Amino acid sequence: MFKEIPNLPSRVIGFEVSGKVEAEDYRDVLLPALQAAAAAGEVRVVIVMPKFEGISGSALWQDLKIGVENWGAWKRIALVTDVEWMIHGTQWFGWMTPGEVKHFAMTQRDDAIAWAAG
Repeated sequence: MFKEIPNLPSRVIGFEVSGKVEAEDYRDVLLPALQAAAAAGEVRVVIVMPKFEGISGSALWQDLKIGVENWGAWKRIALVTDVEWMIHGTQWFGWMTPGEVKHFAMTQRDDAIAWAAG
């Protein structure tokens, strides 16, 4: 599930992820927010994932497609997590993501928000 993070800087959208991620989470929560950000000019996102509890196959497909849409609007993606394989995945595959991608530890949540806004 994606829960919107309130009170972020005006150009930043953010979500805390919990439970198993389903396609509906992308369709109903994430995608509308990303489309609105792209329409406003750029996409700056903070994703906070304290732990990984799974992703459905259809949600994984949505995740793969989402970066392609509005490719040029993506500016910064801050991933806040201590999940080891996600940290390594960001290091290994971040270059394939539109815009800049950077990992932050859970204790660096405020730093991640400031970086995404910068």
